[in-house]
Amino acid sequence: MKQFPKSRTEKLVVQDFNDELLVYDRQRHKAHCLNQTAALIWKQCDGRTSVAEISRRLGEESGASGMIDEKIVWYGLEQLKRDHLLEPALDTSRGLSQPTSGRVNRRQMMRALGLTAAVALPVVTSMVAPTAAQAGSCTQANGVCSTPVQCCSGVCNNGSCV
Repeated sequence: MKQFPKSRTEKLVVQDFNDELLVYDRQRHKAHCLNQTAALIWKQCDGRTSVAEISRRLGEESGASGMIDEKIVWYGLEQLKRDHLLEPALDTSRGLSQPTSGRVNRRQMMRALGLTAAVALPVVTSMVAPTAAQAGSCTQANGVCSTPVQCCSGVCNNGSCV
């Protein structure tokens, strides 16, 4: 059965940076940095393009000879789904003989696929971003700090706001 993954677009802010893509999820207050491979996969997820076609396009974009193994695309899709960057209807367990969540790390996946330097494994790095209220708050005098930015006065002296 062919699957047609679709990228989530609502409440996201997307910015290209050289070979990476930064996606900020305004709903979950998380920032996701997609490497070039993960970004290429995510951008192809239009709900009309099959995983096989994404694999072919990934091979073309990366300069690899021929089509990239679909397992690489499925691995990337699983990461994107985990981080809520895909519409929820996609079942990523069908694309891999065993789901990779918590079972196979990137190094094991690369060994299993015999990857060369032609294509990097898709990587999504995520972090929780503070809400506007959290980012706008600061520590008053005599509060604990590690950098001057944390203090309302802008002065952190020996671990205490001045």
